[in-house]
Amino acid sequence: MRKTAHQRMASYHNQYARKINRIARYGFACLFLLTTLFVLSLSLLDSADASGFDFSEDSWALIGGYGQSFPGWGETSQRVQTVDLIPRYSHRIFDNIGSGWYRGFHSILLELPVSFIVSPDISTMVGVNFLAAYTFTADQKWQPYMFGGGGPVYSFADISGMGADLNGNYQFGIGITYPWGQKHQLLFELRYHHISNAGTKEPNDPLNSVKLLIGIAF
Repeated sequence: MRKTAHQRMASYHNQYARKINRIARYGFACLFLLTTLFVLSLSLLDSADASGFDFSEDSWALIGGYGQSFPGWGETSQRVQTVDLIPRYSHRIFDNIGSGWYRGFHSILLELPVSFIVSPDISTMVGVNFLAAYTFTADQKWQPYMFGGGGPVYSFADISGMGADLNGNYQFGIGITYPWGQKHQLLFELRYHHISNAGTKEPNDPLNSVKLLIGIAF
């Protein structure tokens, strides 16, 4: 039976509403990650030093490693393996936050990740990440940190289930730094990483991945 014009219009509006809801959920997830880290740092600002316009402690880092998505994790259907290369710029916002074991600093991170896909296709993905981070500095050498955020991702790969080339990602993770020489630090990170198009196109099978990374800051 052919649909009437009213039924077609109602179906179109329902599909549009579902897409808007998916986009809203995706945006909320990214906002929640950033807000949570920011609020946690604000709660410790009694003895903090504002350093938003002080660039003397800023740093660059080059990070690389391996990532893999896992079929069956959420709605992920494909096992995608990547070799990742991530240039990063870090800027401190608040320094000397808190005391004791939770003493640290709050920073924002800008990353330009390049993911070289090695399976199931040979291709690349590129993007931009805007992250918020908190680093614990109670120990002079081993300094753990946590971070979260997201940004756009463009995929050149032909991966079944990904209906769009332009996607978004959100991620969060933990890491630790260790001094190497006088001016450098080694970085070790573990990340959860999600990619999808937020329902803007079908199909929209997400990639839920874990990334293991190592790098150097200078």
